[in-house]
Amino acid sequence: MVAGLALSAWHPHDRTTWFLETVWILVGLPVVVLAWRRFPLTGLLCGLLAAHALVLALGGHYTYAQVPLGDWARDALHLDRNPYDRFGHLMQGFVPAILVRELLSRTSPLRGSRWLAPLTVCACLAFSAVFEMFEWAAAVIGGQAADAFLATQGDVWDTQWDMFCALIGATLSLLLLSRVHDRALRRLQAPRVTATYSGDGSTSAPRTSTARTTAPLR
Repeated sequence: MVAGLALSAWHPHDRTTWFLETVWILVGLPVVVLAWRRFPLTGLLCGLLAAHALVLALGGHYTYAQVPLGDWARDALHLDRNPYDRFGHLMQGFVPAILVRELLSRTSPLRGSRWLAPLTVCACLAFSAVFEMFEWAAAVIGGQAADAFLATQGDVWDTQWDMFCALIGATLSLLLLSRVHDRALRRLQAPRVTATYSGDGSTSAPRTSTARTTAPLR
């Protein structure tokens, strides 16, 4: 992830666009590292966050409207625009869905509740809407210089498409990964067995540390 971020910072198409697209990595990575001892993340979530970081770094380097992979897909599929921006917003829902689900499962009574999935999707859609307002503010402040960040490519419905893609991404993520995520959470939160030394060359019975649980909302 760090190597990909460093490579994306090497002569990007537009330095301001690169910063705006990768600021989530620049802020999020230190937060994860600093909080790791008290709040480690599942391997599944770490992998998804790393993949999302690479998507952001690539889009920041070229700008989303000019990513070569997107140009190839546009030509191969006879599309009228570079689709990398759509893919980026799918990821904007797909990855945060597992992040939100993990946070809610571990810090609230929602684990095992029927409300966990819909509230997770709502949170992802809310984040997507906030991001669109962030883009709007950048456009107002930066004027024409913010065009590369917006990546609308002439589509007047680009904002609505972006939020819809995030909604689809979040929904697909929960449908495909919820069971895998539950197994990862169980492994992460399994009681740890420790043996105590008695001083006579033997160890006493192992002790287990258990986490406090709360009853799920039904």
